[in-house]
Amino acid sequence: MATIHLILQGKGGVGKSMIAALIAQYQLTKGKRPLCLDTDPVNASFQAYKGLPVTRLNILQDEEIDPRSFDQLVELISHAKGDVVIDNGASSFVPLSAYLITNQVPALLHGMGHQIVVHTVITGGQAQSDTLHGFTQLVKQFPADVSFVVWLNPYWGPIEREGKPFEQMKAYTAHKDRISAMIRLPDLKKETFGRDLSDMLQAHLTFEEAMALPSLTIMTRQRLSIIKKQLFEQFAAVPVL
Repeated sequence: MATIHLILQGKGGVGKSMIAALIAQYQLTKGKRPLCLDTDPVNASFQAYKGLPVTRLNILQDEEIDPRSFDQLVELISHAKGDVVIDNGASSFVPLSAYLITNQVPALLHGMGHQIVVHTVITGGQAQSDTLHGFTQLVKQFPADVSFVVWLNPYWGPIEREGKPFEQMKAYTAHKDRISAMIRLPDLKKETFGRDLSDMLQAHLTFEEAMALPSLTIMTRQRLSIIKKQLFEQFAAVPVL
């Protein structure tokens, strides 16, 4: 049985490719060889990680997204023996979501013995309402046997509404039975730790690649090592990872 990790969120620039890269790196540290796929027709940020085995799927036909191109995605998933990590761009969010639901792909894959986990991002700041709405719509669209991992990204500000954290918001309380785990990402605005991680992500480097750079100072390597340890300790507590 394969676990299919789908990173979905309709809002762009919220960290989807970062999450895909982190999941893939964690899988590799466990000795797994995940099938990594990038379906973003515009940026392909996941494929930009040369240190990861990522394949980009061409879903464009005459500069338009062709829904039938997702047939290839399902074909690859259906034959997977291990974990699959799929990064999807904001521009293809609606077409892919509609394809999966109307073609009853979750039920098809479940019947094959595969497990689908949707990873979605909640941010602070101006994008908070959009990401909360995106999460709510995903939960309503996908069948009950699809579980969710919520990633809380505070880069644009604290994730709170009227002084209440995410765990007290309606989006969480109404759907908490569908959430298998929550992962808290570090605040990248902080100096030292945040800057080091931000530089690594912008260069599309894995932790291993970044820490091997001769140009890095001893303390930069130390901070990246600490961040990796803190993140991967969270991942270890998530059974679906």
